[in-house]
Amino acid sequence: MSYLTRAATESRSTDLGLGFGVPGYAHPLLAPLEWGGLTRPGTPLRWVALNVADGPGTRPDPHCLEAAGRLRNGGVRVLGHLDVTYGARPFGELVSEARRYLDWYRVDGFLLDRCPTERTALPEIRRTAAALRGLLGGGHLVLGHGTHPYPGYAETADQLVTFAGPWGDYRWSQVAEWTAEYPPERFCHFVHSVPRRHLDEALRVARWQGASTIYFTDRTDQGGSVDPWASLPGYWDDIVSRIGTGVSE
Repeated sequence: MSYLTRAATESRSTDLGLGFGVPGYAHPLLAPLEWGGLTRPGTPLRWVALNVADGPGTRPDPHCLEAAGRLRNGGVRVLGHLDVTYGARPFGELVSEARRYLDWYRVDGFLLDRCPTERTALPEIRRTAAALRGLLGGGHLVLGHGTHPYPGYAETADQLVTFAGPWGDYRWSQVAEWTAEYPPERFCHFVHSVPRRHLDEALRVARWQGASTIYFTDRTDQGGSVDPWASLPGYWDDIVSRIGTGVSE
């Protein structure tokens, strides 16, 4: 696969409107400030993923129902988190979890986390996506690859997560050439361990690479032992104000 350098991709979007996709905070009882902050007027949210207990859980959770309801009432998409486990999860399990998300939390779509990237896995992901759209009657689907997948995945979902990882990797990352065939609205970048002093640079990388849905945080994964997305970044108000005012580079 050939790749575009940053310089080559800069012309793709020099005034790109950015918005947040939230990969999933901790449970509302553990992260009340995080969930409460999402309803702040003017926050440019595209969607928020709801992960109750490594999925929808075994029974409805009133705290999650309340948090999801506030977001939906505010016009924000709420997506159920489904762990595809790189293609290892059985089709029936995923559909069963999706039904519970819909029945209990009235989600607007799904984030298929740890989605495979290979061409050989594409038919099964297409099958799953078709089943989910059937349940939703449409809805919004995001494939959480975390890297650039085989290009055919772009025709299967509304958005692809083509980067998820630390700032040290993102800062020098390159974008797959085939992504230039699609608008920025189709791509998401999730980056942790971003120092405040590098926020402007991180926003430039997202624009240059043509991704309009982002989530940047200064939280780290501590070597893979914690979830860096579970709590708000220390500079949340700062990055909201930068994106909300349509800052362009």
